[in-house]
Amino acid sequence: MSAPPELPDVVARAFDVSRKAGYVSFCRNETGRLLATLAATREGTMAEFGTGCGVGTAWLRSGVRGDARILTAELDEKLADAAAEIFVDDPQVEVRSADWSTLLDQGPFSLLFLDSGEPTEVGVDSVADLVEEGGIVVLDDFTPCEMWPPITYGRVDTLREQWLTD
Repeated sequence: MSAPPELPDVVARAFDVSRKAGYVSFCRNETGRLLATLAATREGTMAEFGTGCGVGTAWLRSGVRGDARILTAELDEKLADAAAEIFVDDPQVEVRSADWSTLLDQGPFSLLFLDSGEPTEVGVDSVADLVEEGGIVVLDDFTPCEMWPPITYGRVDTLREQWLTD
């Protein structure tokens, strides 16, 4: 696996770190470009729940303007350490080797990228107060479905069902 052409430098570095760590579960480039575009519209603090090896974080960082900052948490210490390598000299990104709940008192967030957690933990009611007024919540791995209720891997996708119904 190598980084596709025409990627921001920080994203290419994240691909390299992921490859070296043997980690291949990261956000798609389409999602990444969306994250960068959304990050460019935000000020203040953004957060990511579930860093992995930092590819999603790198996409967010590639879009950050001004003095906005990104906080991200990864439960797997090995992955968090790998991701931290990417941003070691970047004061606008903080990678924590911890459960995402350690970020709860750092909000409200202008953008919240949910890339981990059980449906009960990252449902609408659980995260609504974590986002500032006018803020944006992005859910990763939220692919289109052709039926209702949404079925993912042979079972009802309760997270998607919760976010798409009132």
